[in-house]
Amino acid sequence: MTKRSSSAIQRRLIPSYIFLIIVSFVSVFPIFWMVTAATNNTVDIARGKIWFGNQALVNLKSLIEAASSQGAGTSLGRFMGNSFFYAFAQTILCIFLCSLAGYGFELYHDKAKDRLFTILLMAMMVPAVATLIPLFTMMSKLGFINTVAGFMLPAISTPFMIMMFRQNSRNFPVDIMEAARIDGLSEWAIFFKMYMPIMKSTYAAAAVITFMNAWNAYMWPRAVMTKNSAQTMQILLTNLSNGYVIDYGLLMMAVLFCSIPTMVIFFVMQKQFAEGITGAVK
Repeated sequence: MTKRSSSAIQRRLIPSYIFLIIVSFVSVFPIFWMVTAATNNTVDIARGKIWFGNQALVNLKSLIEAASSQGAGTSLGRFMGNSFFYAFAQTILCIFLCSLAGYGFELYHDKAKDRLFTILLMAMMVPAVATLIPLFTMMSKLGFINTVAGFMLPAISTPFMIMMFRQNSRNFPVDIMEAARIDGLSEWAIFFKMYMPIMKSTYAAAAVITFMNAWNAYMWPRAVMTKNSAQTMQILLTNLSNGYVIDYGLLMMAVLFCSIPTMVIFFVMQKQFAEGITGAVK
């Protein structure tokens, strides 16, 4: 390839580069503004200041005080701890149960399972709001209000996760299962020792999605967690935004605290997430 043709190709790519730069800026700017707003006061934010200020420690102190004033037994650490505990526990249970269901639906075919899977897919079309009152009534009768079980039970097995594991299980090498059975390996041993390691990219993608959904959950935790000491960061964030006068510096500091865990989880596991979404099996 000559220098002239190479430079011509580069010139044709200039509009694509400009477009990608603009899209990247539009995507990153809200995150940048969130971080800078957390270091400014309400007046500077209202004026449209988009650069770093010197109010970060003041906003952090105000956030700690506001979290402690929500009621008995509350603190910023308590709200963060609740969110982490609920999210991690729900993630572990959800990916285990949904992977087990997806494994069974795909690798042990029969007509009854296919009909049941069709019903599960139809359940995806039911809005979450439509099930809120029946779920709350059920949890109330079971005595699960303000409990970990009440928070997690409606979300530890979802049709989307089951469908995701079932679809990706189609790439699982069935011949290995047959060889393992001939060697005397039990079905549970096949699942734990063969299926889970081979499908690790799918587990990573499912973990990222489930953790983000559990961390960002608001509507159901708001309904089932009535005690202040059992509430999460998302509920605290809503409480801080209710009032006659809103401290936007404090509010953006709380938003930053809510956003950091999900961003860290995604950036650490983005490669595995991409492989799991595309159905890659190693």
